[in-house]
Amino acid sequence: MIGKGFSEPTERVKRLKKAIVDATPYVESERAVLVTESYKETEGLSPIMRRAKAAEKIFNNLPITIHEDELIVGAITKNLRSTEICPEFSYEWVEKEFDTMGTRLADPFQIPKETAAELSEAFKYWKGKTTSELADSYMSQETKDCIANGVFTVGNYFYGGVGHVCVDYEKVLKIGFTGIIKQVIEKMESMDISDPDYIKKRNFYEALVITYTAAINFAHRYAAKARELASACSNPVRKAELLQIAANCDRVPERGATNFYEACQSFWFVQILLQIEANGHSISPGRFDQYMYPFLDNDKNISKDFAQELVDCIWVKLNDVNKTRDEVSAQAFAGYAVFQNLIVGGQNEEGLDATNEVSYMCMEAVAHVKLPAPSFSIRVHQNTPDEFLYRACEVTRLGFGVPAMYNDEVIIPALCNRGVSLADARNYCIIGCVEPQCPHKTEGWHDAAFFNIAKVLEITLNNGKVGDKQLGPVTGDITTFTCLDDILEAYKKQMEYFVYHLAEADNCVDFAHAERAPLPFLSALVDDCIGRGKSVQEGGAIYNFTGPQAFGVADSGDSLCAIKKHVFENKEVTMAQLKEALANNFGYSCDSSSNTNNVDLNDEAKIYEAVKKILSNNGSIDIADLQKQLSSSNTQILSCSNEELAQIKRIMEKTPWFGNDIDEVDMIARKCGQIYSYEVEKYKNPRGGQFQAGCYPVSANVLFGKDVGALPDGRLAKAPLADGVSPRQGKDTNGPTAAAMSVAKLDHENYSNGTLYNQKFLPSALAGDEGLRHFASVVRSYFDHKGMHVQFNVIDKEKLLEAQAHPEDYKDLVVRVAGYSAQFTVLAKEVQDDIISRTEQSF
Repeated sequence: MIGKGFSEPTERVKRLKKAIVDATPYVESERAVLVTESYKETEGLSPIMRRAKAAEKIFNNLPITIHEDELIVGAITKNLRSTEICPEFSYEWVEKEFDTMGTRLADPFQIPKETAAELSEAFKYWKGKTTSELADSYMSQETKDCIANGVFTVGNYFYGGVGHVCVDYEKVLKIGFTGIIKQVIEKMESMDISDPDYIKKRNFYEALVITYTAAINFAHRYAAKARELASACSNPVRKAELLQIAANCDRVPERGATNFYEACQSFWFVQILLQIEANGHSISPGRFDQYMYPFLDNDKNISKDFAQELVDCIWVKLNDVNKTRDEVSAQAFAGYAVFQNLIVGGQNEEGLDATNEVSYMCMEAVAHVKLPAPSFSIRVHQNTPDEFLYRACEVTRLGFGVPAMYNDEVIIPALCNRGVSLADARNYCIIGCVEPQCPHKTEGWHDAAFFNIAKVLEITLNNGKVGDKQLGPVTGDITTFTCLDDILEAYKKQMEYFVYHLAEADNCVDFAHAERAPLPFLSALVDDCIGRGKSVQEGGAIYNFTGPQAFGVADSGDSLCAIKKHVFENKEVTMAQLKEALANNFGYSCDSSSNTNNVDLNDEAKIYEAVKKILSNNGSIDIADLQKQLSSSNTQILSCSNEELAQIKRIMEKTPWFGNDIDEVDMIARKCGQIYSYEVEKYKNPRGGQFQAGCYPVSANVLFGKDVGALPDGRLAKAPLADGVSPRQGKDTNGPTAAAMSVAKLDHENYSNGTLYNQKFLPSALAGDEGLRHFASVVRSYFDHKGMHVQFNVIDKEKLLEAQAHPEDYKDLVVRVAGYSAQFTVLAKEVQDDIISRTEQSF
């Protein structure tokens, strides 16, 4: 038997989980008030010193909370699953949503009136002082126009703090915060005073000492709180637990951990202090099994069951971390996603398999806790033990959408291609959704932008226009194009223009963070900030990247394939007819946001009404000007009837689609992606690093699909786009292996910022040992063909529909959305519908 099953969690873990599931997310005000008070007190100091003083004030004064049953302590907020606000990055969107955040479509948070009043008072200080305002001031109008018209968005770092990083947890576990302070002081004392950067570096080092001294006190405050609770506790078991918690917090993270329990507690303090310093998401634990295993292996006093319970407790705590975003971004990140990616397995720096006991304990924790966080992942290589892969497949079969699986044989060469050393590349982890990086040596700026490839294709087909606005360059009326190469040439020119403005936008935000919000706590845990005497935001990391991600690759590839087949080869549709069909959504009515009234030229009464409407709006009109007025109005005159337009749609849909292992089709999709990724890598960022492309959408394929009109593949206006590098929903009809082979043909090694591939399997397909063997063979085959990443939902459509209808009965149903999992019932309905529509694969 290869399917071993999973043990039951302890009653404690069940209670801790229930508290998280039942919690109502709140916005809290304490951090915003404290950071505002600090900034008022530090006018005139350098940016890094102001950040250090702000961290000091927050670490020393943020409310301390220890919840019932907890063995691992430390929280960002008083209430479970709640969030603090960081006004130094942005605040106006929060104020605008005081009355609506609790009822909005995606990820609602409750804001009590007294909290809103405290935040409103704090926000008064920040007018003109935020990183978002500074970034906006740097951007050209052309770049802002690109953002406003749905080509891309840089909202992640524009609105929030820098995240998407994995820090040196191992360093803290070994030498503690006092060891880091010692390193800083030694570096400061060895400085050459003739160095022109001496003053600035000294200021940086002094800021680190202030920050880490306060961080030590933060843990000591928890020790004091635990002793206070113990003194009032009548339950001898819980009293002993609280006293042990106090002892742990007295020692770590001030000093190095001496056992596995202390290592777990020390890890958790680092994780939340990073979140408290700034609200950037995707603070990822990285290779948890690698830095935690030595403490388990050397701990001769801990039982296997208690060690597992501690890991389970960390799993629960990772679900306590939460973020609020503006309403639009909340739809893109639907499901309270925080993206704390924790990965196990893979190779060590010498290329040998690194699987250990903690790797398997993490899989057990997934089965015990059954919650969306962490974003749990595994690394697979040619020498990965079959036992490890089978166990991972068994976890997948549970239906929580994890683990995501990553291919060492593609990712390691991709990182080396970007200048990462072989040893560092072998040590990669995954950040956020699907982004590879060398841990604690990288400032990757992953998830730096959502870039809508399908929107660029739509703009290309409209000669650079969005509506009546000439947004991109003039590249030719498509009715003059005679072959696919004509379209691709125009597409490249549009891509050049929009990627330039994407890079400009990202670099504007990058400059703003370096100038106004350097992060001392984070920087001391990323190499080689201490050695270089500068923050992460100023280029202190060894490896510096900016990683914008694209979506719409399959839609673009399928659209060009449909044009090639039906317009240029079979000549069933003319380009003029296709242009008209696209402009009028194939004859289908648009939603209420559309202002286009289609007028059939065969319907004289409707033409008369249209002319009468124009005359009433403009007064008398010269007949010679009538056509001009008609064409510039909101009335579209059609030479085809709506039925004829619908027939064009049916013709265009009779196309072999990406996702069925057809080389001719798959190579067109590959080309669309390459046009984007090759353009992206031309650019540099202010930290001295390179831009690198990714291809993953989070759930933005639904949100930003609303910005895209009808496409030549038959997709109607505003419909969701394909997610990540996955085939379009329902178009991969030749089975899971064929779909995987199509995806594997994309240029994954050039998408070094990560790719995302979703598959959905029927539970019956994976049943029994035979199902596990088939499943593992699909993964191995996909990876053998150079696929980078794959993740799975194992659930049937009927269960999802039932959960939609009766959400109160499915509060703990977890599904894979994109590069993360979420509770299905908290997702917006349109995101739920997108998941339901994905092809259900079987063998």
